[in-house]
Amino acid sequence: MTQPPPPPQQPPQGGGFGPPQDQPQTPQTPPPAGGPNLGKAPEPGYGYPQAPQTPPPAAPPQQPQPGYGYPQGAPQPAQPPQAPPGYGYPGQQPGPYGQPPTVPYGQPGYGQPGYGQQPGYGYPQATVPLQPQSGQPGGGGKFNAQVAIIVAAVVAIALIIGGGVWYSSSKDDGKKDDTASSGGGTGGTTEGKGGTSSGGREKAPDDPAAKVLFQVPMPEVKNDSTVVVSGSWLTGKAYVKSGIAELVGYDRTEGGKLWSIPLDGPVCQASRHVTDDGLTAILYQPAMPTKADPSHGCSQIALIDLDAGKKLWTKTVEVGGDPVTFDNVTISGKTIAVGSTSGGAAYDVSGKLLWSPKPSDSCYDAGYGGGEKLVAVRKCGSYEQRQLHIQTIDPKSGKVISEYKMAEGIEYASVVSTNPLVVAADVGDSAGDGSGISDFFSIDNKTGKLRTRISAPGEQFAARCEGITRIEYCNQLAVGNDRLYLPTEEHDGTGKYSQTNEIVAFDLATGKQTGQRADAGDGYTISPLRMDGGNVIAYKRPPYDKGGQIVSIDGGSFKQTTLLENPATDQVRDVETSMSPDYSEFLFGDGQLYMSKVYASKRSAGLDKEYLAVGFGRS
Repeated sequence: MTQPPPPPQQPPQGGGFGPPQDQPQTPQTPPPAGGPNLGKAPEPGYGYPQAPQTPPPAAPPQQPQPGYGYPQGAPQPAQPPQAPPGYGYPGQQPGPYGQPPTVPYGQPGYGQPGYGQQPGYGYPQATVPLQPQSGQPGGGGKFNAQVAIIVAAVVAIALIIGGGVWYSSSKDDGKKDDTASSGGGTGGTTEGKGGTSSGGREKAPDDPAAKVLFQVPMPEVKNDSTVVVSGSWLTGKAYVKSGIAELVGYDRTEGGKLWSIPLDGPVCQASRHVTDDGLTAILYQPAMPTKADPSHGCSQIALIDLDAGKKLWTKTVEVGGDPVTFDNVTISGKTIAVGSTSGGAAYDVSGKLLWSPKPSDSCYDAGYGGGEKLVAVRKCGSYEQRQLHIQTIDPKSGKVISEYKMAEGIEYASVVSTNPLVVAADVGDSAGDGSGISDFFSIDNKTGKLRTRISAPGEQFAARCEGITRIEYCNQLAVGNDRLYLPTEEHDGTGKYSQTNEIVAFDLATGKQTGQRADAGDGYTISPLRMDGGNVIAYKRPPYDKGGQIVSIDGGSFKQTTLLENPATDQVRDVETSMSPDYSEFLFGDGQLYMSKVYASKRSAGLDKEYLAVGFGRS
């Protein structure tokens, strides 16, 4: 379903977090979806919101209107349903999950952030000054709706067939995908494990216990508005984060400010990709917004040297004498590509214009996915009769190498990986959960042919993509080993108030499950962040009495190795859980974890400090 641009996160309801640092192709309804292995009969209320118990979770944030500093002119579609409390949504019991989804996390590697975009579970909670670690019980809860309890139990029992694998049936309207086998209609799992055990650069420590390295206070917002502060990166020396109309490099361990790059206006979008020589790109406004003029348009394209802390150049593109406002930016090789409803443009890192929008075109490049290859999402036709062309293009010339035409009527698509090429879409607005994903399409880069289509029901899987304007913003996904690694939705754990979930793997060639599954553990919820060689780096959001963890999941055996474990004190947990991989930026590299917000807003009167970013590292 269409999604509005993500609203800002709300400030936490509590005290500060330590002192600030002074240191410097298929038009039909998606195929029937398989479901989780219901290995045991569900408990009452399984998979449904339930009446609040003690202690209840905080209420989810409301959806504010885009405010101060937010790009104007983006489509404003219908608001998606509000997510239920909890990290993700109620799901099914663990087991082999019968529907194969194929999606990568935009292939973020080391030094490439994973962004979260829309407030959900992980909205800010109370924060108080950090103290030496001594954990105390916090809270948790699950919700029951009395009618849903009975319905859930009856439905679940009826679906326990075929060795515990849930197969659902749905009307197919007599249509089929004759381009490639569809992974959505068969259910079941493949034999064997697949994947690789080649490992990566992140090594297991003798002791994963971590401490807070530093925290960055939220920058001041001068009025009752919201400013985008999207963008964070890692270099060998610096953690780089967008502030209000600036980029700042911080010492990775001490948090001291190493350098800053002032900008004329707020950052609108930032590339997740970094070149081998430390270059990345951003979009920003040419002036600071005001109440009278809340946006000046995201017309400024800048190339940033993250190692040197310098802005190398700024460019604008004009059509008919007016600067184009762009919606997204990415990098592939030495090419910076930007997309918009006016079309796409690209520059070489030298600043040479490679191509720009052609007003006479009947189609336009809405956006690009970058990284190892450059992929365009090209839109043709009118609204509701749209056809999307997924094009792998030469980043130097813009020449189309291969093309896959999606079914008419699919309005938005997200590029979740360029190599292998995987695209996510909400076919027929059927996702129903605001995730932007009903199906994944695994496409051959060389031929443009569909390898497989995978149905990913929103009630079973927790991934999200925001393909309306930000073409490659997908969360809670990883792709590697020609596999998709995807988290399941939350479901009841074994504890009284616990929730948990799993990461499962799907083969991008067949669309079938590999049989691999990594359990979060009771009370934890697990999310893929990125690949590390053949391994998956994942974050475990903690229960009320533990700290969060970073784990490495072996690509072959799926054995988990703990790389980092955060302090379990209430004070630290409050700050940690005010950010989530769904709606914040998470970066992990060389044993250090950085979490940060993507919006800044004025704090309510009487509140102490809110934090833009926090860093954790092994003691």
